[in-house]
Amino acid sequence: MLRQRIITAVIMLAVLVAALWSASPVPFIVLALVMMAAAAWEWARLNGVQGAGAPALGAAMVLACGLSWWAGWVNEPFRAWWLVVALWVVVGGLLISVGVDGWSRVPAFLRLALGPAALWVAWLAVVQARMVGVNFLLSVLALVAAADIAAYFAGRAFGGQLVARKLAPSISPNKSWEGVFGGMAGVLLLAALWIFFDRQIAPADWSRSLYSHLWQGGGLVWLVPSVMALAGLSVVGDLVESLVKRAAGAKDSSQLLPGHGGVLDRIDAQLPTLPFAMALVTVVAQRVA
Repeated sequence: MLRQRIITAVIMLAVLVAALWSASPVPFIVLALVMMAAAAWEWARLNGVQGAGAPALGAAMVLACGLSWWAGWVNEPFRAWWLVVALWVVVGGLLISVGVDGWSRVPAFLRLALGPAALWVAWLAVVQARMVGVNFLLSVLALVAAADIAAYFAGRAFGGQLVARKLAPSISPNKSWEGVFGGMAGVLLLAALWIFFDRQIAPADWSRSLYSHLWQGGGLVWLVPSVMALAGLSVVGDLVESLVKRAAGAKDSSQLLPGHGGVLDRIDAQLPTLPFAMALVTVVAQRVA
């Protein structure tokens, strides 16, 4: 299993690096489109869609993203980022509060529609982030990884010592509030290191990272709460996907990525954070204009 995980990880990293550092953004846009289509297929299967229905939802995702690309939306400001963030906070919070049992009480058509909608918006966000620049995109993607790693170690070291109640015991019994706080601390450290990198190491023609954008928008007063909120929302994305999997009785969203589960397992926390990052950068652009 370990060898399988390593081989899959190396292949995924090689494909991502090749797409990211291509002279044209097209390879990355296509890669993101394929990933979202695969995730839509997984979402359909997790929600009980049988036969040709699941591939059809994946094809519909390809069509939706392709039409958005053809219409030029990847290069135009999207004015609904904050609405998307608000929906993630409200709907995600409600789903987590009602737990696994509450998911089955949501109308079937709405359960099926929520996933593709979140995936399409995340696709648009990740593509627009790539249009800003590779350094910017990597800084957004790395935030989730840093939050996840820091949360894991903080949870193991301090879980249950500060807050007795678990974060969401019916959805993910091992997650603790200490893990959430540790994740926030981890992304604050990442932000400080990346700002240093932008100022002292990065080539002059590179794009600025998310954290340098936030710093420019208002220093620590803007950077710290923004980064902590991003880390918090990444937990929401992770818990919502865990809720859906637990309701379906599935450990992984699929086995598309041997040793790593499915695409949704890899991008769940990115679904809310990517739109949130773009919303924050939009505000910063307005503040410094």
